[in-house]
Amino acid sequence: MRKIELLAPAKDLEAAIAAVDHGADAVYMGGARFGARRAAANSVGDVARAAEYAHRYGARLYAALNTVIFDDELAEAEAVARELIAADVDALIVQDMALRAMALPVELHASTQAGCMTGEDAAFLQGCGFARVILERALSLEEIRAIRRAAPQVDLECFVHGAICVGYSGRCFLSRSVSARSGNRGECSQPCRLPYDLTDAAGRTVIAGKHLLSVRDLDLSQRLEELMDAGVTSFKIEGRLKDVRYIKNVVSYYRDRLDEILSRRREDYSRSSCGRSEREFTPDPAKSFTRGATEYMFDGKRAGVASFDTPKAVGEYVGRVTGLVRGGFRMEGASALAAGDGICAVSAAGVAGTNVNRVEGGVVEPNRMAGITVGADIYRNYDHRFAQAVDRSRTRRTIGVRARVAMSTGGVGLRLTDEEDVEVNVWRAASLSEATGSVDMVETVRRVMRKCGDTIFRMEEVLASGGYIFAPASLLAEVRREGLEALLRARMSRPRQHVIVADDGTARYPRQKVSRYENVTNRVAAEFYRRHGAVEIEPALECAASTVGERVMVSSYCIRREIGECLRGRTTLRGDLYLRHGASRYRLQFDCERCIMSLVDCGAARRK
Repeated sequence: MRKIELLAPAKDLEAAIAAVDHGADAVYMGGARFGARRAAANSVGDVARAAEYAHRYGARLYAALNTVIFDDELAEAEAVARELIAADVDALIVQDMALRAMALPVELHASTQAGCMTGEDAAFLQGCGFARVILERALSLEEIRAIRRAAPQVDLECFVHGAICVGYSGRCFLSRSVSARSGNRGECSQPCRLPYDLTDAAGRTVIAGKHLLSVRDLDLSQRLEELMDAGVTSFKIEGRLKDVRYIKNVVSYYRDRLDEILSRRREDYSRSSCGRSEREFTPDPAKSFTRGATEYMFDGKRAGVASFDTPKAVGEYVGRVTGLVRGGFRMEGASALAAGDGICAVSAAGVAGTNVNRVEGGVVEPNRMAGITVGADIYRNYDHRFAQAVDRSRTRRTIGVRARVAMSTGGVGLRLTDEEDVEVNVWRAASLSEATGSVDMVETVRRVMRKCGDTIFRMEEVLASGGYIFAPASLLAEVRREGLEALLRARMSRPRQHVIVADDGTARYPRQKVSRYENVTNRVAAEFYRRHGAVEIEPALECAASTVGERVMVSSYCIRREIGECLRGRTTLRGDLYLRHGASRYRLQFDCERCIMSLVDCGAARRK
């Protein structure tokens, strides 16, 4: 039976615990340094506590060390890696091949920052001993299938939900072109979410002030079985900078989707951890941060994936404004709103946000009326009642246990077996006598044993023998407590499966040249590529003083395709096109054969 994993993000220890409680099979979080989300760094102690909590349920904890590393940081990077290994993480997620070359005693996952987009890339990483390859978000289902055929042994991890980097991961230097902040160093300033003017070679404005690089958020929740059949083994939720409420809601939603698939249709798969999460809210990803859902390039390259009007989360559609009154407005669907909700009004004038003070008699009274006009569409980006339900939910994840209790005049024996067949036996010697006729000891045993309290266990079955023996309830409770403690110790002491493969140097890099866009930023990584057959290694663009004249983004997303001006069809836009924001100006390159778009930094001399 094949295992399938639901992988959740965690900004910190609180988020990691929430992710596990709400059904994650694995969690990924950053260490103190060298993570691609510097704002989501964690102490080794917190990573260790998160790992210990996950391991109770057979879940896994992955630590992200997925930035590029400079020569003077190699020793520190190795020290950080070994500290995380000592903290009992199950794998390290890495981009820089220097970490692969350090022979670390841990399972290694090739980050999406490593830029795996083809079968030959995946086969190379598999040959270098990576246990898992994390796929680029822009891949289609057919491309994922091709990667699986080329690399049949490595685990494939695929993003299924959350924000999309419009540029290929690990190959984007847009942030680096406007500031010292670099996505490859964990400090992306997200210039792709800014408004741009689209201009032609003569400087004429084609589109003004739109978020032309801002794409919607990924949602592949309806395509999970196709991904399973394509060979994906881990479904990844994006969001290491998201709050705990997002984690609880989105993880719960995907847990429900996967459980339905596994229980109703796919007996050839099972989840990779155990336990049942019980909560007091119905998950709905539309009520957490989203820029609108898209399946992006899953079915091939297509238009309709961008969000030109705003890079922010406008939320779920509620209705249209039908009239204005003093201090408020009337709308279709007003009853859906409540005091405390956050709303966005979207009209030709733009997007305006406010919150609801009161809803009465079909009239919505917001905190501000600015931007709210007749005909404006109203979206709710914060549902106060739903947020309260999530925050107040008494969510527990428990593991099912079967108990066999045997009583005799010499004492009480207890055998506990959990849902993964972990078993313990406890014996408590005691001088016991026969029960009187009025005492139903079997029912007493069942009642006492079912009380698992605040442990992680849930008693599903209690079988008792020796019902003619009287055992005090206090003694039975002590035996139960001792047994559950022993069962938890037994679970935690089990050897966990890790795929740790040494790199024997026989895998051949699929190209002779390692380009500057692949960011070899240290001598150890350079030697790694030479050992694997690379002839030329260009100086990393990440280390260059300037990106002027360089390609700073490559993307499967295409502005021409998005606005209906594809060069393969009829177009009114000929010649070069440019994006401009303030002093920044980029020339667009279109490779129609491969159907990709690139941005080239035009340089300060050409900026106005």
